[in-house]
Amino acid sequence: MDAELEEWKAAGRQFDYLGFDIFYRVEGAGPALLLIHGYPFNTFDWAPIWDRLTARFTVIAPDMIGMGFSAKPVAYEYSVPDHADMHEALLAHLGIDRIHLLAHDLGVSVGQEMLARVESGRQSAGPVRIDTITWLNGGLFNEAYTPRALQKLLSRTPLGDIMSPLQGTALSRRLVEPTINEMFGPDTKPSRRMMDLFHQILEYNDGTRVTHKVGRFVNDRYRYRNRWVRAMRETTVPMRLIDGPADPNSGAHMARRYLEVIPDADVVMLDERIAHWPQIEAPDAVLTHFFDHIDRHSV
Repeated sequence: MDAELEEWKAAGRQFDYLGFDIFYRVEGAGPALLLIHGYPFNTFDWAPIWDRLTARFTVIAPDMIGMGFSAKPVAYEYSVPDHADMHEALLAHLGIDRIHLLAHDLGVSVGQEMLARVESGRQSAGPVRIDTITWLNGGLFNEAYTPRALQKLLSRTPLGDIMSPLQGTALSRRLVEPTINEMFGPDTKPSRRMMDLFHQILEYNDGTRVTHKVGRFVNDRYRYRNRWVRAMRETTVPMRLIDGPADPNSGAHMARRYLEVIPDADVVMLDERIAHWPQIEAPDAVLTHFFDHIDRHSV
Protein backbone atom coordinates (compact mmCIF):
# COMPACT_ATOMS: atom_id res chain seq x y z
CA MET A 1 0.00 0.00 0.00
CA ASP A 2 1.15 3.55 -0.70
CA ALA A 3 2.94 5.15 2.25
CA GLU A 4 0.44 8.02 2.45
CA LEU A 5 -2.46 5.57 2.75
CA GLU A 6 -0.53 3.54 5.31
CA GLU A 7 -0.04 6.71 7.36
CA TRP A 8 -3.75 7.55 7.13
CA LYS A 9 -4.71 4.05 8.21
CA ALA A 10 -2.17 4.00 11.06
CA ALA A 11 -3.72 7.18 12.50
CA GLY A 12 -7.12 5.52 12.79
CA ARG A 13 -8.90 3.26 15.25
CA GLN A 14 -11.41 0.41 15.05
CA PHE A 15 -14.75 -0.07 16.74
CA ASP A 16 -17.08 -3.04 16.70
CA TYR A 17 -20.33 -2.51 14.79
CA LEU A 18 -22.50 -5.61 15.20
CA GLY A 19 -19.50 -7.90 14.84
CA PHE A 20 -17.74 -5.97 12.07
CA ASP A 21 -14.65 -3.79 12.43
CA ILE A 22 -15.21 -0.18 11.43
CA PHE A 23 -12.23 2.08 10.79
CA TYR A 24 -12.49 5.66 11.97
CA ARG A 25 -10.33 8.66 12.73
CA VAL A 26 -10.96 11.11 15.54
CA GLU A 27 -8.67 14.08 15.98
CA GLY A 28 -8.63 17.71 17.08
CA ALA A 29 -10.33 19.77 19.74
CA GLY A 30 -13.47 21.87 19.92
CA PRO A 31 -17.03 21.21 18.76
CA ALA A 32 -17.67 17.79 17.27
CA LEU A 33 -17.75 17.61 13.47
CA LEU A 34 -18.92 14.41 11.78
CA LEU A 35 -17.58 13.85 8.25
CA ILE A 36 -19.55 11.42 6.09
CA HIS A 37 -17.63 10.39 2.98
CA GLY A 38 -18.93 9.35 -0.41
CA TYR A 39 -18.95 6.32 -2.68
CA PRO A 40 -16.90 4.37 -3.58
CA PHE A 41 -13.84 5.54 -1.63
CA ASN A 42 -13.39 6.51 2.03
CA THR A 43 -12.26 9.06 4.60
CA PHE A 44 -9.10 9.74 2.59
CA ASP A 45 -11.34 12.01 0.47
CA TRP A 46 -11.09 14.48 3.38
CA ALA A 47 -7.27 14.51 3.47
CA PRO A 48 -6.90 17.89 1.65
CA ILE A 49 -8.90 19.68 4.36
CA TRP A 50 -8.23 17.43 7.36
CA ASP A 51 -5.57 19.46 9.17
CA ARG A 52 -7.51 22.70 8.91
CA LEU A 53 -10.69 21.05 10.18
CA THR A 54 -8.95 19.41 13.14
CA ALA A 55 -7.44 22.78 14.08
CA ARG A 56 -10.96 23.97 14.90
CA PHE A 57 -13.09 20.87 15.57
CA THR A 58 -13.01 17.44 17.13
CA VAL A 59 -13.36 15.64 13.81
CA ILE A 60 -14.94 12.19 13.65
CA ALA A 61 -14.65 10.38 10.33
CA PRO A 62 -15.44 6.68 9.82
CA ASP A 63 -15.08 4.52 6.72
CA MET A 64 -18.52 3.12 5.99
CA ILE A 65 -18.91 -0.64 6.03
CA GLY A 66 -18.00 -2.07 2.64
CA MET A 67 -15.55 0.75 1.90
CA GLY A 68 -12.05 1.89 2.70
CA PHE A 69 -10.42 0.24 5.70
CA SER A 70 -13.64 -1.03 7.28
CA ALA A 71 -14.98 -4.58 7.04
CA LYS A 72 -16.30 -5.56 3.61
CA PRO A 73 -18.60 -8.54 4.13
CA VAL A 74 -20.01 -10.19 1.02
CA ALA A 75 -23.12 -11.59 2.69
CA TYR A 76 -24.48 -8.22 3.75
CA GLU A 77 -27.43 -6.02 2.84
CA TYR A 78 -25.84 -2.61 2.41
CA SER A 79 -28.25 0.30 2.79
CA VAL A 80 -28.41 3.99 3.70
CA PRO A 81 -30.35 3.32 6.95
CA ASP A 82 -27.68 0.82 8.01
CA HIS A 83 -24.92 3.35 7.29
CA ALA A 84 -26.84 5.85 9.45
CA ASP A 85 -27.09 3.24 12.22
CA MET A 86 -23.32 2.79 12.09
CA HIS A 87 -22.62 6.53 12.36
CA GLU A 88 -25.02 6.84 15.28
CA ALA A 89 -23.41 3.82 16.97
CA LEU A 90 -19.97 5.39 16.59
CA LEU A 91 -21.14 8.66 18.12
CA ALA A 92 -22.62 6.74 21.04
CA HIS A 93 -19.37 4.76 21.37
CA LEU A 94 -17.47 8.07 21.64
CA GLY A 95 -20.03 9.64 23.98
CA ILE A 96 -20.87 12.44 21.54
CA ASP A 97 -24.41 13.82 21.51
CA ARG A 98 -24.01 17.06 19.56
CA ILE A 99 -22.42 17.54 16.14
CA HIS A 100 -21.92 19.64 13.06
CA LEU A 101 -22.27 17.55 9.92
CA LEU A 102 -20.34 17.74 6.62
CA ALA A 103 -21.38 15.19 4.00
CA HIS A 104 -20.49 14.30 0.41
CA ASP A 105 -22.02 12.02 -2.25
CA LEU A 106 -23.40 8.85 -0.55
CA GLY A 107 -22.74 10.70 2.71
CA VAL A 108 -25.42 13.20 1.70
CA SER A 109 -28.02 10.42 1.71
CA VAL A 110 -26.74 9.16 5.07
CA GLY A 111 -26.96 12.72 6.41
CA GLN A 112 -30.52 13.04 5.11
CA GLU A 113 -31.46 9.82 6.91
CA MET A 114 -29.86 11.06 10.13
CA LEU A 115 -31.68 14.39 9.85
CA ALA A 116 -35.01 12.61 9.27
CA ARG A 117 -34.41 10.62 12.45
CA VAL A 118 -33.67 13.80 14.41
CA GLU A 119 -36.89 15.34 13.15
CA SER A 120 -38.93 12.25 14.08
CA GLY A 121 -37.12 11.56 17.36
CA ARG A 122 -36.26 8.02 16.24
CA GLN A 123 -32.48 7.81 16.42
CA SER A 124 -31.04 4.33 16.81
CA ALA A 125 -28.42 4.84 19.53
CA GLY A 126 -29.64 7.73 21.65
CA PRO A 127 -30.36 11.38 20.86
CA VAL A 128 -27.79 13.39 18.91
CA ARG A 129 -28.31 17.08 18.23
CA ILE A 130 -27.24 18.39 14.81
CA ASP A 131 -26.19 22.05 15.02
CA THR A 132 -25.48 22.65 11.33
CA ILE A 133 -25.38 20.67 8.11
CA THR A 134 -23.19 21.33 5.09
CA TRP A 135 -23.93 19.34 1.97
CA LEU A 136 -21.36 18.85 -0.77
CA ASN A 137 -22.21 17.36 -4.16
CA GLY A 138 -24.59 14.43 -3.82
CA GLY A 139 -27.97 13.06 -4.88
CA LEU A 140 -30.15 15.14 -2.60
CA PHE A 141 -33.16 14.70 -4.90
CA ASN A 142 -33.33 11.50 -6.92
CA GLU A 143 -35.39 13.22 -9.62
CA ALA A 144 -32.42 15.49 -10.39
CA TYR A 145 -29.68 12.88 -9.95
CA THR A 146 -27.97 11.65 -13.14
CA PRO A 147 -25.60 8.75 -12.33
CA ARG A 148 -23.06 7.58 -14.89
CA ALA A 149 -23.95 4.65 -17.12
CA LEU A 150 -21.43 2.30 -15.47
CA GLN A 151 -22.82 3.11 -12.01
CA LYS A 152 -26.35 2.31 -13.15
CA LEU A 153 -25.30 -0.94 -14.79
CA LEU A 154 -23.33 -2.18 -11.78
CA SER A 155 -25.74 -1.15 -9.05
CA ARG A 156 -29.18 -1.44 -10.64
CA THR A 157 -28.83 -4.50 -12.88
CA PRO A 158 -27.50 -8.09 -12.44
CA LEU A 159 -24.31 -7.03 -14.26
CA GLY A 160 -22.68 -6.08 -10.95
CA ASP A 161 -22.87 -9.65 -9.64
CA ILE A 162 -21.71 -11.03 -13.00
CA MET A 163 -18.69 -8.72 -13.15
CA SER A 164 -17.75 -9.03 -9.48
CA PRO A 165 -15.09 -11.75 -10.07
CA LEU A 166 -13.36 -9.42 -12.55
CA GLN A 167 -13.15 -6.46 -10.19
CA GLY A 168 -9.60 -5.43 -9.33
CA THR A 169 -8.19 -6.71 -12.62
CA ALA A 170 -6.47 -4.55 -15.22
CA LEU A 171 -9.63 -4.78 -17.33
CA SER A 172 -11.90 -3.50 -14.57
CA ARG A 173 -9.50 -0.65 -13.84
CA ARG A 174 -9.64 0.42 -17.48
CA LEU A 175 -13.45 0.36 -17.31
CA VAL A 176 -13.68 2.34 -14.05
CA GLU A 177 -11.09 5.05 -14.70
CA PRO A 178 -13.01 6.93 -17.44
CA THR A 179 -16.02 7.20 -15.10
CA ILE A 180 -13.85 8.56 -12.28
CA ASN A 181 -12.21 11.05 -14.65
CA GLU A 182 -15.60 12.21 -15.85
CA MET A 183 -16.55 13.15 -12.30
CA PHE A 184 -13.70 15.65 -11.96
CA GLY A 185 -13.57 19.11 -13.51
CA PRO A 186 -11.58 19.84 -16.69
CA ASP A 187 -8.65 21.35 -14.75
CA THR A 188 -8.69 19.02 -11.74
CA LYS A 189 -8.45 15.53 -13.21
CA PRO A 190 -6.81 12.99 -10.88
CA SER A 191 -3.12 12.34 -11.48
CA ARG A 192 -1.87 8.83 -12.21
CA ARG A 193 -0.80 8.55 -8.58
CA MET A 194 -4.19 9.72 -7.29
CA MET A 195 -5.92 7.21 -9.54
CA ASP A 196 -3.65 4.48 -8.16
CA LEU A 197 -4.57 5.52 -4.60
CA PHE A 198 -8.25 5.28 -5.51
CA HIS A 199 -7.71 1.73 -6.78
CA GLN A 200 -5.81 0.74 -3.64
CA ILE A 201 -8.69 2.00 -1.49
CA LEU A 202 -11.24 0.14 -3.59
CA GLU A 203 -9.24 -3.08 -3.58
CA TYR A 204 -8.21 -3.08 0.09
CA ASN A 205 -9.39 -6.26 1.84
CA ASP A 206 -10.75 -7.57 -1.46
CA GLY A 207 -13.30 -4.77 -1.44
CA THR A 208 -14.06 -4.92 -5.15
CA ARG A 209 -16.22 -7.98 -4.38
CA VAL A 210 -18.79 -5.68 -2.76
CA THR A 211 -18.42 -2.32 -4.53
CA HIS A 212 -21.50 -2.95 -6.66
CA LYS A 213 -23.49 -4.05 -3.60
CA VAL A 214 -22.62 -0.88 -1.71
CA GLY A 215 -23.57 1.07 -4.83
CA ARG A 216 -27.16 -0.11 -4.53
CA PHE A 217 -27.72 2.80 -2.15
CA VAL A 218 -29.08 4.62 -5.21
CA ASN A 219 -32.25 2.55 -4.80
CA ASP A 220 -32.70 3.96 -1.27
CA ARG A 221 -32.81 7.44 -2.76
CA TYR A 222 -36.05 6.48 -4.47
CA ARG A 223 -37.43 4.56 -1.49
CA TYR A 224 -36.88 7.31 1.08
CA ARG A 225 -37.00 10.43 -1.06
CA ASN A 226 -40.15 11.99 0.37
CA ARG A 227 -39.26 11.25 3.98
CA TRP A 228 -35.82 12.80 3.57
CA VAL A 229 -37.05 15.84 1.67
CA ARG A 230 -39.86 16.44 4.15
CA ALA A 231 -37.28 16.54 6.95
CA MET A 232 -35.14 19.03 5.01
CA ARG A 233 -38.12 21.28 4.33
CA GLU A 234 -39.33 21.25 7.93
CA THR A 235 -36.09 21.31 9.93
CA THR A 236 -34.76 24.32 11.79
CA VAL A 237 -31.18 23.00 11.51
CA PRO A 238 -29.21 25.51 9.40
CA MET A 239 -28.21 23.89 6.10
CA ARG A 240 -25.87 25.01 3.32
CA LEU A 241 -25.19 23.37 -0.03
CA ILE A 242 -21.70 23.94 -1.47
CA ASP A 243 -21.86 22.71 -5.04
CA GLY A 244 -19.33 22.00 -7.77
CA PRO A 245 -21.40 22.95 -10.83
CA ALA A 246 -19.46 20.89 -13.42
CA ASP A 247 -20.42 17.62 -11.72
CA PRO A 248 -22.39 15.55 -14.27
CA ASN A 249 -24.17 13.64 -11.47
CA SER A 250 -25.19 16.36 -9.03
CA GLY A 251 -23.81 19.68 -10.20
CA ALA A 252 -25.57 22.90 -11.20
CA HIS A 253 -28.80 21.03 -12.00
CA MET A 254 -28.93 19.63 -8.44
CA ALA A 255 -28.32 23.09 -6.98
CA ARG A 256 -31.20 24.49 -9.06
CA ARG A 257 -33.49 21.75 -7.74
CA TYR A 258 -32.35 22.51 -4.17
CA LEU A 259 -33.36 26.15 -4.66
CA GLU A 260 -36.77 25.02 -5.93
CA VAL A 261 -37.49 22.57 -3.10
CA ILE A 262 -35.89 23.92 0.08
CA PRO A 263 -37.40 27.03 1.70
CA ASP A 264 -34.92 29.92 2.11
CA ALA A 265 -32.25 27.75 0.55
CA ASP A 266 -28.60 28.58 1.26
CA VAL A 267 -26.58 27.57 -1.82
CA VAL A 268 -22.98 28.42 -2.69
CA MET A 269 -21.83 27.70 -6.22
CA LEU A 270 -18.12 27.07 -6.66
CA ASP A 271 -16.13 27.93 -9.77
CA GLU A 272 -17.89 26.63 -12.88
CA ARG A 273 -15.01 24.21 -13.61
CA ILE A 274 -15.22 22.42 -10.24
CA ALA A 275 -17.09 19.12 -10.30
CA HIS A 276 -18.04 16.21 -8.04
CA TRP A 277 -15.19 16.18 -5.47
CA PRO A 278 -15.03 19.83 -4.32
CA GLN A 279 -13.08 18.99 -1.15
CA ILE A 280 -10.33 17.58 -3.40
CA GLU A 281 -10.70 19.94 -6.37
CA ALA A 282 -11.22 23.24 -4.49
CA PRO A 283 -10.34 22.62 -0.81
CA ASP A 284 -9.67 26.28 0.03
CA ALA A 285 -13.02 27.43 -1.34
CA VAL A 286 -14.88 24.62 0.44
CA LEU A 287 -13.29 25.56 3.75
CA THR A 288 -14.03 29.26 3.27
CA HIS A 289 -17.73 28.62 2.68
CA PHE A 290 -17.95 25.90 5.33
CA PHE A 291 -16.40 28.06 8.05
CA ASP A 292 -18.62 30.96 7.02
CA HIS A 293 -21.68 28.74 7.47
CA ILE A 294 -20.49 27.63 10.90
CA ASP A 295 -19.72 31.20 11.98
CA ARG A 296 -23.13 32.45 10.88
CA HIS A 297 -24.84 29.90 13.12
CA SER A 298 -22.43 29.57 16.05
CA VAL A 299 -24.14 29.23 19.40
